[in-house]
Amino acid sequence: MPKKGWRQSLQPRIHAARAELTRHDPPDLARRGGLIFSEDRLELSLLGTTYHIRAPELVVTSAEGTPCPEELQILVLDYLVRGDGTTPTGRWVGFQELPDGTFYRQAFQGYSGNQLVRDLREDVAAFRCAAEALGGELMEMGDAAYAFRALPHLPLAVVWWAGDEEFSANATVLFDEVAGRYLPTDGLAILGRMLCRKLARAGASS
Repeated sequence: MPKKGWRQSLQPRIHAARAELTRHDPPDLARRGGLIFSEDRLELSLLGTTYHIRAPELVVTSAEGTPCPEELQILVLDYLVRGDGTTPTGRWVGFQELPDGTFYRQAFQGYSGNQLVRDLREDVAAFRCAAEALGGELMEMGDAAYAFRALPHLPLAVVWWAGDEEFSANATVLFDEVAGRYLPTDGLAILGRMLCRKLARAGASS
């Protein structure tokens, strides 16, 4: 589907999410999602960037007030609709362990971890620099691994295995086991892709 058509296809979901959210008080939404409620808006951090959700319109904007693209609108709105305040457990699961994740795992791996490895030219040192630049928390997994607070109650991790003479380098995005309580699987795929793209940009500039 062309990008414009795909964005238009998100409009019914966006409208439905906004209709559902009007049934909740903004302070309650802030509590459940770990957001900040201030006057007529909610504020949340997504991969280190602050976004505003204006009430009562429930339009997601940049901190400067520019409306976000549909893909980001539905990502944030879904997070608010589904979020129930559950605390992350620290137990990591692969994409295949998410609802319907097995079917889409290969595609997700292709445009997330595999693409990150290509973008960073299989350089584990570049990955470490990028992860630290984004405030990643060091983990004891693989040859290098970092956890990131992608959304207030939704951490993601990226694990990197360095290549050798027999195997190419590999990177995998992991999700806290509570992830499905905050986003549908397609939203988690978008979030994982966004994290990998941000790491790739940070690695390229380091």
